[in-house]
Amino acid sequence: MARLRDFGVTPGFLPTGPLNAITDVPGVLVGHVTLVEGAGPLKPGAGPIRTGATAILPHGGNLFRWKVSAGVQTINGFGKACGFEQIRERGVIETPILLTNTLNVGRVADAVTAYMLRANPDIGITTSTVNPVVAECNDGFLNDIQGRHVQQEHVWQAIETAASGPVAEGNTGAGTGTACFQFKGGIGTASRIVLDGQFTVGALIQSNYGTRRELRVLGAPIGQHFLDTHLPQPGPGSVNIVLATDAPLDSRQLTRLAMRAAFGLARTGTFCADGSGDFALAFSTANHWAHEPAEPVEQVTRFTESKIDELFAAAVEATEEALLNSLVAAETMTGRDGNTLHAIPHDRLAELLAYYHLTGNSGPRP
Repeated sequence: MARLRDFGVTPGFLPTGPLNAITDVPGVLVGHVTLVEGAGPLKPGAGPIRTGATAILPHGGNLFRWKVSAGVQTINGFGKACGFEQIRERGVIETPILLTNTLNVGRVADAVTAYMLRANPDIGITTSTVNPVVAECNDGFLNDIQGRHVQQEHVWQAIETAASGPVAEGNTGAGTGTACFQFKGGIGTASRIVLDGQFTVGALIQSNYGTRRELRVLGAPIGQHFLDTHLPQPGPGSVNIVLATDAPLDSRQLTRLAMRAAFGLARTGTFCADGSGDFALAFSTANHWAHEPAEPVEQVTRFTESKIDELFAAAVEATEEALLNSLVAAETMTGRDGNTLHAIPHDRLAELLAYYHLTGNSGPRP
């Protein structure tokens, strides 16, 4: 699996975590289920299948009982996100975060709800209901999207196999059938260490956006060199950006952090088209909020506003690199009706990065 840094470039100026992944944030877990089956003409409801689900867990405990602070930002709202309004209102996440495809949001949300009911049988009876959090991208260019093939067992598998450590990228999980700048896209991740090693900011991306002519890599107009090569016509697409940190940010600060993801997205060249669903969600693992606090006042640690700029920079850098990792990690895939998304050619990409004097760069771009 290739990553952007394998091409000899160093995006930004902040150091990465040891894995350069969202799982560098202590406690964060990621799991994927990848569904690939069949080939040939589309048979709605039957296949071919090129889809999946990705689960991000802020911690390995019971999230309903011990919620985490969170914030969300809509960059362009042509999407079918589930659960975001309660996050805006209450400022916490209480379930695993699931990524999937557009028409599977309802089934995945139902599966997350069932998973939480199994662990918390008092939900809706003697305590409050639960807020499943699901976001999506349209993988219908390759996938039989009407089939809604991600079922409850797949969602539970993604959650239950979620782990720390390296994160699979490219054609995996919710990124199995997605595009990026009319190349094959998918899942990407990256991280940054801030404030002299005190805290980590990590990003995980489900990419499915952009046209070839927009693509920029570290400022260079790379996409302009591929306008006559394997140019499919998927729609405007979408992108989901999940940011995690162990810095003790409250919901308002996390909303501000999520807003900065748009700058990382813009660095890759996109302008977020009218028909694109572009969302950012940020959470902190620092403070766990009891579902039923024993006291009316909870003592928590809060991050000072005067030191937040480096976290903003980390969110931008990690978002940009995660997006580009999703592009370079992806492999060519053919789906329904012979539709094909080609991987960006690595040899040509390496030549262009050298041509634009980006290889060997160990600091901010010129």
